[in-house]
Amino acid sequence: METLAIVLFAITYIMLLLLPRYRPHIALTSAAAFIVVGIVPLNLVFGFIDWNVILMIAGTMGIVSLFIESRMPALLADLILEKTPSIRWAIVALSLFSGLISAFVDNVATVLIVAPVAMSIAKKQGISPVTSVIAVAIASNLQGAATLVGDATSILLGGHANLDFLDFFWLQGRPGMFWVVQAGAVAATVILYWVLRSTKGDVQPQERTKVEDRFPGYLLVFMVVLLILASFIPEKPAITNGLICTALFVVGLVRDLARGGGVNKTWKTILDIDFFTLLLLMGLFVVVGGLTQAGVIERFAAFIARTGQGNVFVIYTMIVWMSVIISGFVDNIPYVATMLPVVGGVASILGIEPNLLYFGLLCGATLGGNLTPIGASANITGIGLLRKEGYEVSAGQFMRLGIPFTLAAVITGYLLVWFLWS
Repeated sequence: METLAIVLFAITYIMLLLLPRYRPHIALTSAAAFIVVGIVPLNLVFGFIDWNVILMIAGTMGIVSLFIESRMPALLADLILEKTPSIRWAIVALSLFSGLISAFVDNVATVLIVAPVAMSIAKKQGISPVTSVIAVAIASNLQGAATLVGDATSILLGGHANLDFLDFFWLQGRPGMFWVVQAGAVAATVILYWVLRSTKGDVQPQERTKVEDRFPGYLLVFMVVLLILASFIPEKPAITNGLICTALFVVGLVRDLARGGGVNKTWKTILDIDFFTLLLLMGLFVVVGGLTQAGVIERFAAFIARTGQGNVFVIYTMIVWMSVIISGFVDNIPYVATMLPVVGGVASILGIEPNLLYFGLLCGATLGGNLTPIGASANITGIGLLRKEGYEVSAGQFMRLGIPFTLAAVITGYLLVWFLWS
């Protein structure tokens, strides 16, 4: 049974790499195969799916869709640009703004919000927008790991390790992942500023974006506040955070309908939810549950512990840099979904606090996505937007900024996580 589980998983992962457009279909088909061959008992299927994670992602994406539609992010970007003295500082400020938004909003959505502003500035100055759009994309990837709702990988970690919103800021008397990411962002921003040293020119004034509906912005803030308050509730239901996010999204939909938005507009907002990712995760949860059921996860965890010869620092280093390299070429969502139980198993074998390895995994997998143009969805989105404007971005062009940015952020995060959690 164990060998069969490994073979099925290997086929699944190869297919996920070869056919990225059909990932949900592949994951669900694989889940069905695990059930049919008897690795996953039918009565455990729904138990393997982390519904809190699914509901959180769906609700957050829905609220973000309303937020983007309100044009509030574009207004915030305009206000930031009014305070920047030069093009060089404008690109740095936009990348920082992209990171700030991405700590609470999906990375791809963040790029769709901020990249057009970066391109608009570049057009007015008569310079190529390639560097500024890449800067926006990689900054959004970096900050996705900062909070519980910043990225699907963070939500996966929160669900697996039972972490609440505040745990990303302060956990067990120590600084959480938020501060690790900020330290990485400072180091990466210094690198970005240096790379832009030849960029000259002043920012030309532009008309402010008009925002007529601020309610979605308040809804997003309220979601964060409720997630923080939920952190203080003892023994709360496992799907509490998911229910908060989905309920607030429903409130936004009902309000839109009440204001005469129409059923078509409401349906469009619902379709803006990334069902592609949700179905992919559902299938992967069952597949990983099957691997656990067959004893594969336990065996792989033991293999990593043996390879590192029981040395915690060596194993931590392996996990971080293996994650960086793999996430540079593979979507980090299936990778993190697979590795979380493995990392937990390694920590159990070593008899250590698992958060050291969990945060190392998140640091390497999320920040490592900036290594190549195909390492993260936000990078692919940014390059797609540039292509529409007639700018073809080569892998070399992307990596000239992506590699130093990634190394600065990951090395800083790698050292800080070890210093805080070893």
